[in-house]
Amino acid sequence: REATEQAILNANYMATRLEGSFNILFRGSQGRCAHEFILDLRPFKASCGISETDVAKRLQDYGFHAPTMSWPVAGTLMVEPTESESKAELDRFCDAMIMIREEIRAVEEGRMDKEDNPFKHAPHTAAIVTADEWTRGYSREAGAYPASWVQGSKFWPTTSRVDDVFGDRNLVCTCPPLSAYLDEDEPKANVA
Repeated sequence: REATEQAILNANYMATRLEGSFNILFRGSQGRCAHEFILDLRPFKASCGISETDVAKRLQDYGFHAPTMSWPVAGTLMVEPTESESKAELDRFCDAMIMIREEIRAVEEGRMDKEDNPFKHAPHTAAIVTADEWTRGYSREAGAYPASWVQGSKFWPTTSRVDDVFGDRNLVCTCPPLSAYLDEDEPKANVA
């Protein structure tokens, strides 16, 4: 029971911290949520082209694996803090999301380009950030080290964006052809 109570407390604490920056969906009649809450990111796609995928990828630059994306509502993130997360970790995630909201605002207000911004290029890998050439419209630091806590303990993603869900929906076999598996010494069956 204590674990359940702590998970509910954590979710409501975080939802309260984030409600000034994001719309929170499906709260109860007293403004509370259960052990999870849903951040509505759909208005940002309409206002400046930033999607839930962009935010999920950008969270990696802040050192977080993204919460559940687009379930149960498309265009959202479902945040489900566990009972074991410390308040410091809850605050760090909330701080990251609030900083991300300010980055979205910069795109909305035209202070960042709608296509050439940290969201559209996230996550930023070590290879990209340390390359000799940097042609993006924001600094390397803004891309790779958006928060002070990342500088001391950066988790580097191994790849940047590849093709999002294309690879999930369009399987490509990179295996050798079946004939490569035939033993040359074995007789081949006659196929008529």
